[in-house]
Amino acid sequence: MKSLAAPSLLAALLTTPALSKPVVDEKYPYKGPAVPVGDWVDPTVNGNGKGFPRLVEPPAVKPGSSNPSNNVNVISTSYTPGGINIHYQTPFGLGAAPVVHWGTSASELKNKATGSTTTYDRTPPCSAVKAVTQCNQFFHDVQISDLKPGKTYYYQIPAANGTTKSDVLSFTTAREAGDKSEFTIAVLNDMGYTNAAGTYKYLNKAVSDGAAFAWHGGDLSYADDWFSGILPCEDDWPVCYNGTSTELPGGGPIPDDYKSPLPKGEVANQGSPRGGDMSVLYESNWDLWQQWLNSITLKIPYMVVPGNHEATCAEFDGGNNTLSAYLDNDKSNATQANMTLNYYSCPPSQRNFTAFQNRFHMAGDKSGGVGNFWYSFDYGLAHFVSINTETDYANSPEKPFAADLQGDETHPKANETYVTDSGPFGAVHGSYNDTKNYEQYQWLAKDLESVDRCKTPWVIVMGHRPMYSSEVAKYQVNIRAAFEDLMLKNNVDVYIAGQPMGHNGTLDSGSIINNNTYKTNPGKSMVHLVNGAAGNLESHSVLDGEPRLNMTMFLDQTHFGFAKLTVHNETALSWHFIHGDGGVVGDELTVLKESTSKCAASGNSSSSGGASGTKAPVATPTSAGTKTFVSGVLGLLVLALAL
Repeated sequence: MKSLAAPSLLAALLTTPALSKPVVDEKYPYKGPAVPVGDWVDPTVNGNGKGFPRLVEPPAVKPGSSNPSNNVNVISTSYTPGGINIHYQTPFGLGAAPVVHWGTSASELKNKATGSTTTYDRTPPCSAVKAVTQCNQFFHDVQISDLKPGKTYYYQIPAANGTTKSDVLSFTTAREAGDKSEFTIAVLNDMGYTNAAGTYKYLNKAVSDGAAFAWHGGDLSYADDWFSGILPCEDDWPVCYNGTSTELPGGGPIPDDYKSPLPKGEVANQGSPRGGDMSVLYESNWDLWQQWLNSITLKIPYMVVPGNHEATCAEFDGGNNTLSAYLDNDKSNATQANMTLNYYSCPPSQRNFTAFQNRFHMAGDKSGGVGNFWYSFDYGLAHFVSINTETDYANSPEKPFAADLQGDETHPKANETYVTDSGPFGAVHGSYNDTKNYEQYQWLAKDLESVDRCKTPWVIVMGHRPMYSSEVAKYQVNIRAAFEDLMLKNNVDVYIAGQPMGHNGTLDSGSIINNNTYKTNPGKSMVHLVNGAAGNLESHSVLDGEPRLNMTMFLDQTHFGFAKLTVHNETALSWHFIHGDGGVVGDELTVLKESTSKCAASGNSSSSGGASGTKAPVATPTSAGTKTFVSGVLGLLVLALAL
């Protein structure tokens, strides 16, 4: 959202150049507390020992003293074309540009790379947080380019301005496009901390077992659930934590941590034993979650996609409008007649995907996209594409200000805006009501048209929101209108999404070979994989009042977990949903496709298995029915169309 003079706002919204840094509109003042805290018993930044417990997570680098003045608390990596981005976070600045020493041997780090730093005026600032190892406000990115594909390198972050140097760490670059070796990645959506312990455990195991990278399709930390502990339980919301007779949707066993007694003075609420998903402060949720994930992000690249829970500090209010009273009128533990949440209700630093834009660094700018919002990269036989289903297309769920304007306004009034208003983050060349005018659409068209299918025969796209699901939502028709035809035109094989809580399954509009084997139908259909079950405070909640389509053979709203996606060769990939309780496979699917004839003719294609020697599935003739529903597949959602 731009901060511009009113007369030029609408024109700027429609013709803005691509942005990779957050811009927040502050035309109207923020009226809430200096630091919103979702705990009436303990409304302090650092905690007073009362109310909901305050968690602590170890930093990426153990400080060299018991009272450090600065520290490296988070480290992660992500792919860039021909190289890697090393991202690390500190509470305070480094006093100089960030540096990484690196090399091909752990004992010889002869090379030096220098990067850049971003920061934002977070609420609260790290200067107000007592624990230096539990706060992040400066975000450092160092890129190393011109590296060999599929090779392991070593690096170390040196000490600077009070930090302690890191251990010697390592990363492995992406395999070269066209490398026929089999590989597996971890795919997850909708995680947070609450209910995600099992996912976390077996995700770490997948990393140890050789997963190449993690691809997280949005709804990362659930930082915007910081206030859930101050919302009393309500009949129309299925989550109610009270320590003795907690109610959660899905019908599964109540997790042990929900059996913790309510802290003295707290009321039965819509949150967790920690109040919010992980903390009662928005920024602390981010800090804690990222530090919890260090065990993964220190070892493999962690690629992210924006989701709705990254947009702003809140999405909704409770029945008594407690949050509106707090954020819009600075009244604690109060109610009011009407919900008044709007774009200006959140502190400025908690609007417009600000934390998401600073706390990660994807290859948007390097792949012609925009920041962390849309980008692509190659790995072996696959071309991976991340898109933004939250903003930057017609009728997106998170709206631009242009959609709020009334009459001849050039800037909406505060009460005409929505709390989740965000973007656009790319240029809009014309009316915002036409997706083809958006930079994201134009980039996606160019990216898909440029894929070399002889090198990367598999094209896999991920967005946070699904195009289809047994649980219908109004946004799905808008996503289909925006992107489906373009993806079909360019023969996208698989579209992956999350969003429906706990819904893990498959909608396949291709051809059925048997109950868990499908064949792509290029140009006519895609395989849709939907899995929003990594965890989160909202549990397996569903949308009230929306129809549920009868296309589900096994809708799992009990288990949490993540998926392993394995590309076996040019004609076969597989998908396994891993339960967080026990690590067993709860759902599996094989997708087959024909070899590209022009590649086979030139000798560039092979149907053999990968380097691991695993025997990959082989394509066989298909049979398809007209709107046929197939039963008997665990966790599988299938719709077959005769095309």
